[in-house]
Amino acid sequence: MERPELSIAVQHAPDEVVVHLAGEIDVLTVAKLSAMVNEILLDPPARIMLDMAGVTFCDSQGLGTLVVLSRKAQHARAVLALANVGDFLLRVLDITGLRSALMISPAGGQLRSEGAAS
Repeated sequence: MERPELSIAVQHAPDEVVVHLAGEIDVLTVAKLSAMVNEILLDPPARIMLDMAGVTFCDSQGLGTLVVLSRKAQHARAVLALANVGDFLLRVLDITGLRSALMISPAGGQLRSEGAAS
């Protein structure tokens, strides 16, 4: 069995860091993602955007890590948001009840909390 891979590319802007993810977010790759976001949070921007367009799989460890990283960002007075979230991951977030725990950026790009009242 092949070891899952997660590639991470980081793009810095004045008030935002975009983290482009491709591959699988699972028990074998979450440490790499956590280390990268924790490094960004040493000098936190206003917003960290996780671009999920290339994510092909996310297990329960990956989901938990996304929630933990979101909370760490809040404590650092930053916003961690997910962009380009695929239908499969949105379904998993709905089934697990975690959609309201994460900030999801819609296709238009403006941030909104899935759990917040409009």
